[in-house]
Amino acid sequence: MTKSQVSSSNRLWYRDAIIYQVHPKSFFDANDDGYGDFAGLIEKLPYIRNLGVDCIWILPFFPSPLRDDGFDVADYTSVNPTYGHLNDAVRFIEEAHKHGLKVITEFVVNHTSDQHPWFQAAREAPKGSPERDFYVWSDSNEKFPDTRIIFTDTETSNWSWDPVAEQYYWHRFFSHQPDLNFDNPAVREAVLKVMRFWLDRGV
Repeated sequence: MTKSQVSSSNRLWYRDAIIYQVHPKSFFDANDDGYGDFAGLIEKLPYIRNLGVDCIWILPFFPSPLRDDGFDVADYTSVNPTYGHLNDAVRFIEEAHKHGLKVITEFVVNHTSDQHPWFQAAREAPKGSPERDFYVWSDSNEKFPDTRIIFTDTETSNWSWDPVAEQYYWHRFFSHQPDLNFDNPAVREAVLKVMRFWLDRGV
């Protein structure tokens, strides 16, 4: 087998992998505070490995208001303190690798929490600035009228008024999850930077 064939094979490992999904908060509580944590995940790595899996898929563990079970991310490069600290997450990844387990993360980047510093900066920034344009804004809530509302039990529009920005912001999910504007090169750069942050730590 050539070097390029080996490289291609390695890139396609996921096709035949057995992937085990875990939610940190409910898997294993190592410090008896009522919530699962990274220390608990580390402690249970031999158990997970003995299940015969190849990879752990870990659900969102970032700081979050937890209005959508952690899918409303407030900081992409840190850890919800309930689950531990950044060094605990890094140690978990390292220990998983020692057990022959790959780690993949749930990386939610279509939207953020409205508590994310990016959104807080955007609503304070002038109209048309790169900072404001991290998200999708409009002076009217009538744009894109044919786009369906996903959560019709709680949302009446894909637009919500922000009194600080004095504009409407776009959200396909809940109103506390404003959508990022991927037409803005600065957004793409920021997201790639976050991806590199976690890739460098072994995910």
